[in-house]
Amino acid sequence: MILINAQGLGRQYAGDPIFNDLAFEVRAGERIGLVGPNGAGKTTLMKLLDGSEQPEYGKIYIRPGVRVSLLRQQPDFEADQTLMDVARSGLASLLDLQHELEEAAREMAEADDDADRDRAARRYDELHEQLEHQDAYSIDHRVEEILSGLGFAESEFQRPASTFSGGQQSRLMLAKLLLESPDLMLLDEPSNHLDIETTEWLENYLSRQSVAMVVVSHDRYFLDKVVTRTWELNEGKLEVYPGNYSQYWRLRTERAKVLERQAERHEEKTEKLEAYIRKYGAGQRATQAHDRERKLEKHRRDAVEVIRDVVGPVMGFEEVDRSGDVVIEARKLSKSYDKPLFQGLNVAVQRGECVGVLGPNGAGKTTLIKTLIGREKADSGEVKLGHKVQVGYHDQGLQSLSHDTTVVRAVWPEDDADWVEGDVRGLLARFGLTGDQAFQKVGQLSGGEKAKAALARLCATSANLLVMDEPTNHLDIWSCESLERSIREFEGTVLVVSHDRYFLNSVADRVIYVADGRARVVEGDYEAFQRLMQKEKQEAAERANKPKEASPPPRSTARNSDPARKKFPYRKVVDLEREIAQVEAEIVEVEDLLGQPATWRDQTKAVSTQDRHVALKARQETLYKHWEFALESEW
Repeated sequence: MILINAQGLGRQYAGDPIFNDLAFEVRAGERIGLVGPNGAGKTTLMKLLDGSEQPEYGKIYIRPGVRVSLLRQQPDFEADQTLMDVARSGLASLLDLQHELEEAAREMAEADDDADRDRAARRYDELHEQLEHQDAYSIDHRVEEILSGLGFAESEFQRPASTFSGGQQSRLMLAKLLLESPDLMLLDEPSNHLDIETTEWLENYLSRQSVAMVVVSHDRYFLDKVVTRTWELNEGKLEVYPGNYSQYWRLRTERAKVLERQAERHEEKTEKLEAYIRKYGAGQRATQAHDRERKLEKHRRDAVEVIRDVVGPVMGFEEVDRSGDVVIEARKLSKSYDKPLFQGLNVAVQRGECVGVLGPNGAGKTTLIKTLIGREKADSGEVKLGHKVQVGYHDQGLQSLSHDTTVVRAVWPEDDADWVEGDVRGLLARFGLTGDQAFQKVGQLSGGEKAKAALARLCATSANLLVMDEPTNHLDIWSCESLERSIREFEGTVLVVSHDRYFLNSVADRVIYVADGRARVVEGDYEAFQRLMQKEKQEAAERANKPKEASPPPRSTARNSDPARKKFPYRKVVDLEREIAQVEAEIVEVEDLLGQPATWRDQTKAVSTQDRHVALKARQETLYKHWEFALESEW
């Protein structure tokens, strides 16, 4: 069943077309992902579907009775409403039906004759069937399921909604929309303000729903899990592809190659026709040449339109001064506010690494990175920055940019006299801010433009340690890819907090997981972290299902019975650190050899160099474990 049909749809902004002549259908049960670069008009299109804005051209036909709801980014509730009140207001239509059912029951009881009683009974049965169909008799369970899934504790249900943070209020608006369960849900960046665990819950929830939805998101994992059809809005045109994001991108790439080959053949035929006309236009074959002219005219009308690549900004970070090999060294680091955030953290961040930080909202991720760079004071333990480390910080709220300042001035390095306006504008252009945008006030920029300006400012610091808190917020998919490439090519070190799993998987060499009062270091990217979490859950489930056995006799608590002490003999921390530095220097030498073509021309040398690299990395890992053990013993 077609819920919405649009033909010839067009919308302008300040006299310039955003898009024109769009045609599409939305069918019942479809889950559509709407993708495209920032500024393509995705949010505008959502507002046209919602009816809150009207098109300049064309028409949108919405089937009578179809309910369409758009996710509101701004709070939409009374000041005295509780969290539960706001959530339940999403069920207003069901609550009205329940009141009508109660009224029909009263009419049956108070009817004076059989005809009135039968009429009230029929009305009661109709309402009862509607309520059963919409599962209205489990309202409280549904409200609690969605609020809990979106990260709200039961103890918060009766708290005034106005006392929650902006991010929590956005989650509440999402809960209200999910409870409304309209025929068509319009979800504009629904995973903003959600941590990874909550995003995964939302993915699973939406995948089970039978309602239609259009989803705007830059979260590629989210799009892969949820959507069944993809719309690409770019350069004023809408292209429709079957499948999720990964399928869309594969089909788009294949289609682009086919069209490019067709365009090349078209151009070859054009050149042959033009050559024939030039050669024989005035000779004995003039008649044939005129015939070729008619063919050429028709051939040009049949030109093949290729798919233009969607290109993100160049971005790229500057060359930076080389820091020491150990960029951050933390020992027994602990921090608490109302509750412990992390305790006894030992971590050494090496030059050239990208370390991702992830965990639930409120777990202390931002506090951790600020503590590691000295912007927050630890409760206990110590943290040291390495030799010649210069820190550049990108804050999640983009507070480094003054809203009343022009973009060019907001990005201009304050303490560097070598910069001129042309340099700053060139930097802004690299990050996708061109022309008059450089002289707009920061407060006039869109969310995506502000995010790019903040990244440009970070680049201008020439820091060799980039610390980023949620840098992909508000960026489109192609800008995220540009940032990923820029981080991979950066010669310095990166510490980044993110809930974007695709991004973390692309850039992180290892991750720090902050949750339940603990910070845990996991080697590898996001997928390696995910495999470890799944393995631990499986092992925990197996232990829970395993029959209980008689408890073994208590072990001796003597020092000699400690297995760690048997594995690691006593050594001074300073001696271990000296050996670690020596091994790391050897690793650098071996990796330099592996990067030289001459090494690979000699098979024997290549194999022995690889074996040496593996042995040194294993030795490095053992030494780190020994160092951590020795450190704990000293403390």
